[in-house]
Amino acid sequence: MKNRKETMALQAVFFDFDGVILDSVHVKTKAFAILFSSYGPEIEKQVIEYHLAHGGISRFEKFRYYYEELLHTPVSEEQILKLGDQFSELALQGVLEAPFIEGALESLKELHQKRIPAFVVSGTPEEELKHIIRKRNIDLWFKEVHGSPRLKHEIVLDIQTRYNLELSACLFVGDAMTDYNAAAITGTDFLGIVPPNLSSPFPPGTSVSSSVCFF
Repeated sequence: MKNRKETMALQAVFFDFDGVILDSVHVKTKAFAILFSSYGPEIEKQVIEYHLAHGGISRFEKFRYYYEELLHTPVSEEQILKLGDQFSELALQGVLEAPFIEGALESLKELHQKRIPAFVVSGTPEEELKHIIRKRNIDLWFKEVHGSPRLKHEIVLDIQTRYNLELSACLFVGDAMTDYNAAAITGTDFLGIVPPNLSSPFPPGTSVSSSVCFF
């Protein structure tokens, strides 16, 4: 992140969701592990490792990878959609109960007070994401909420066009390389959220924080 601009110069902030707004990454890790546990501990381990290394990628793309690359088994779109339903059943309650990442709620309220629009740009299926945000009573803090199947940089560029934003005056807050790449493609500033017990997945020199705090 650049030597932080005056906050009022910020035109908009784009937020990933899991691991940035809610501390819910572990909930989804557990759901993936349960879904693939019947294939044995080695496959389960590889499933978890791939999930953690590819945060922000749609669960449906991960399912396809697991079947085609790990299990070497064809998988139909119908099977992938069924897995998606099972995943939602396993993960939804945990996400609804997950605590906020430190500083997230305070930053959202501060943005709202300063009339700086906040947008969710996530890899979670969009309708599920909107349901979670409504249930957590945080929908009032976001101008718009977007999830998969669209790619993150596509969402940012769509928002930029509709709101006539100068992307160099915007900030993307994320916890995965998909977020970093979306920021790089679109030319937004970037803040990486990294838990205090983990090493940064981002390139050297990337601004990181264990809390969502940029004011």
